[in-house]
Amino acid sequence: MLDWVAYKKELMGRIGEIGKLSPDTLKGYQTLSAANAKEGKLGAKTRELISLAVAVTTRCDGCITVHTDAALKAGATKEEITEALGVAVAMNAGSAMVYSARVMDAVAAYSNA
Repeated sequence: MLDWVAYKKELMGRIGEIGKLSPDTLKGYQTLSAANAKEGKLGAKTRELISLAVAVTTRCDGCITVHTDAALKAGATKEEITEALGVAVAMNAGSAMVYSARVMDAVAAYSNA
């Protein structure tokens, strides 16, 4: 398994390098992140739990380390995190079924062509 704390530190260093080479790219990302951080109808904990579920479905290790840390700091429990991950697992399975149906649709289209 990864040393997530060390990985996050290394990741932030590399992102800093990208920011020096392409400041507009980093600024654009920071603008998106800041928009997500604003308190609205969802609290920080809920947003971080959603972020973790999305991190799993998009297979983003960097997102996992950043949002795990943030979720815990926002007060998320291990049980709440596990429940959010269960949603991610269900969505991935559902997504596979939907895209399987799309493949069958493509098969039908090519078979009739």
